[in-house]
Amino acid sequence: MGLFTSINISGTGLSSQRLRMDVISNNIANINTTRTSDGRSFKKSNVILRPRNDERVYKSPFLPEKLKTLPGDGVKVIEIKESSDPPRLVYDPDHPDSIKSGPKKGYVEYPDINIVSEMVDMISATRSYEANIASIQNSKSMFSKALEIGR
Repeated sequence: MGLFTSINISGTGLSSQRLRMDVISNNIANINTTRTSDGRSFKKSNVILRPRNDERVYKSPFLPEKLKTLPGDGVKVIEIKESSDPPRLVYDPDHPDSIKSGPKKGYVEYPDINIVSEMVDMISATRSYEANIASIQNSKSMFSKALEIGR
C-alpha cells in the first residue's frame, strides 16, 4: 500500500458523497414539480455506487498476489438512475398540469418523493463525507508524525 493510498480512497468517497448530496438536493427541490422543461413529469434520481477496481492504478509487479487483490481501491459512481416508481396522484382539476381525459381525469402527477427518506439519505451522505474528511486529516497527521520521528 502506498503512502497516499488512504487519501486517494477517501478522495473517491468525498467526490461520490458530494454527488449523492447534489442528487438528493435536486430531488428535494423538485418535490412539487409536476412538469420538467421537456414536458414530462419529474422522476426521482438515485446514485448507484460500486467499489472501484481500477486497473489503471499502477501496482508493482514485486507485490505478492495477496496484496494486489486487497479490497479498498475506493468507490465510484456507476450511474444516476431515475426511479421507476409510479407518480403520486393528487386530485386537483384546476391545476394547469391536471390530466384532461381518461380514468385519471382531474389528477395531477407529482413525483413519488418521500421527504423523510430523502432527509435520512442526506444525513447519511453528509456523515459519510465528514468521515472521509476525518480520514484524510488523520492520514495527514500520521504523515507529519512519521516525519517528526525522522528528525
